[in-house]
Amino acid sequence: MELLKRIEGPNDIKQFEGEQLLELADEIRMFLLNSVSKTGGHLASNLGCVELTMALHLVLDFPKDKIIFDVGHQSYTHKILTGRKDDFATLRQLDGMSGFPKRVESETDVFETGHSSTSISAAIGMTKANELQNKEGTVVAVIGDGSFTGGLAYEALNNLARLKKSCLIVLNDNEMSIDENVGGMSSYLTKIRVGQAYNDMKSGVEKGLMNIPGIGQGIAKAVKRGKDSLKGLLVPGMFFEDLGVTYIGPIDGHDLGQMIDTFDSAIRLNRPVVVHVKTKKGKGYRYAERYPKYFHGVSPFDLNTGKTLKKKTKMTNTDVFGRKLLALGETYPNLVAITAAMSSGTGLEKFANVYPKRFFDVGIAEQHAVTFAAGLASEGLIPVVAVYSSFLQRAYDQILHDVCLQNLHVIFAIDRSGLVGEDGATHQGIFDTAYLSQIPNMTVLAPKNRYELTKAMEFACEHNGPIAIKYSRGDAFYGLKDYQEPIEIGKSEVIYNGKDVAVIAVGNMVEVASMAYDILKAEGIHITLVNARFIKPLDEALLLDLAKEHNTIITLEEHVYQGGYGQAVSAFYMKNGCKDICVKNVAIEDHFVEHGSVSKLRERLGLDTSSVVSLVEECIQ
Repeated sequence: MELLKRIEGPNDIKQFEGEQLLELADEIRMFLLNSVSKTGGHLASNLGCVELTMALHLVLDFPKDKIIFDVGHQSYTHKILTGRKDDFATLRQLDGMSGFPKRVESETDVFETGHSSTSISAAIGMTKANELQNKEGTVVAVIGDGSFTGGLAYEALNNLARLKKSCLIVLNDNEMSIDENVGGMSSYLTKIRVGQAYNDMKSGVEKGLMNIPGIGQGIAKAVKRGKDSLKGLLVPGMFFEDLGVTYIGPIDGHDLGQMIDTFDSAIRLNRPVVVHVKTKKGKGYRYAERYPKYFHGVSPFDLNTGKTLKKKTKMTNTDVFGRKLLALGETYPNLVAITAAMSSGTGLEKFANVYPKRFFDVGIAEQHAVTFAAGLASEGLIPVVAVYSSFLQRAYDQILHDVCLQNLHVIFAIDRSGLVGEDGATHQGIFDTAYLSQIPNMTVLAPKNRYELTKAMEFACEHNGPIAIKYSRGDAFYGLKDYQEPIEIGKSEVIYNGKDVAVIAVGNMVEVASMAYDILKAEGIHITLVNARFIKPLDEALLLDLAKEHNTIITLEEHVYQGGYGQAVSAFYMKNGCKDICVKNVAIEDHFVEHGSVSKLRERLGLDTSSVVSLVEECIQ
């Protein structure tokens, strides 16, 4: 790591040249492997763009120039080259370095990303701002081919040609998002990859014609005027240039020299340019090259074998969902499943294998996924949209306008609801209750354990209208197996009856509350424990009964307070004149939650068992 030691800040890479740069690339890869194998993180995507990032750092001048990494999980090499190598020991840990670009970490992290397809829009905005303020500098967006399945990228491309200043879009093409890419853009890029002969032929023809004495120049100009016809014959679409944006590529994303020359030439054109760079996801580590999906986001692992060090002992909520959906597929022939490029992450792979005609991967296009589901539901199918909580945010208007307004039977299976941990603020699923429960016709459930999750899915299939089931990341809760009251619309479940204090827990917080119950019981304190089950509609009858028998009601949820379950309960009691009841809401305050393990985040936020025990003890004193 001798060369890497000499990288202490932005632009330090420019002290190297020739063979040293190749050695530096090897050192960066080895450093990434050693570091991520200990901390976990996004590996395959970062191994694939080492040379690409180095080339950009060699042609750009920081902080005058700026790089925006779409999604952002491929920014590790950028962090290394801007002097943050020593921070990797704290990667994705509480109060440590983020796994995504973070403006507070470095002035070279110019735009925070975590969701896909945003970089081109941001780059256009930054470039236009430079133009209006007469500021020098080039803005570069690095966007993967997977992100080109998201609609926002096309909205941005539609406006890109309006810029009169250099703006470089680097299309990092590794033929993957997390799962394999789907759709027309993927097919189009495949055609471009095999159409390299066109670029070579075009260049050779133009040079040859220019050398013909007397008439060559005129013929060359005529051919140039007819280039669109030529492109149409040889490279179907030429999508980018048809939008008025210069396209270059594809070029080898692991050839430093070629990329340096290409990026430098593209910037000098002083106009918007798309450079298509072909990379290998997982480059340099055979296990990551062979299994890029597995090594997309990985927990600590053994470098020699590639196997994770974390032993899986239980089914996850995702596993429970996937297994139950497969069973329901046989019961309901009109049941279909939809994912936005996350079939493995949401547990749909088994359903997809057994019912391929009833499975739809729409790419990173959550808005389309929801309205597509609305169309399916309008014709009598039962679509299940399986999606992460933080990604469903992107389709709020479609949920409201296309599904709920028409009261269509669409099931939203919301994975990663609550704290997700190490991925940080962009991925925490702590806003779903707020953005779902305010919409008319929407029903929202939060099952307490793995058994109730399966029952909730059965209930959802028979429900008439939009319904959302939200469940947390990680191991499924196996406790409270004997408490399985039948699910009735809007009815909560009383697990234990006590006095003085009632704790109403939402979803995964039932596990926390049940552990608190056991501790308090050992102290001689008997509380009432309620599984909220339905976030919307509220069990108003039960809330009124609890107010008659208890002095204090505590609501417990892994969600922000604003728009959350606790706020709805407090508002209900106020509306109904229950002045003598004390309501305490345990929820997340009005701020974004950064990265860290879920257990440590719960401790800090007061959502852990000991915090609940302490609160109850205070209430009965």
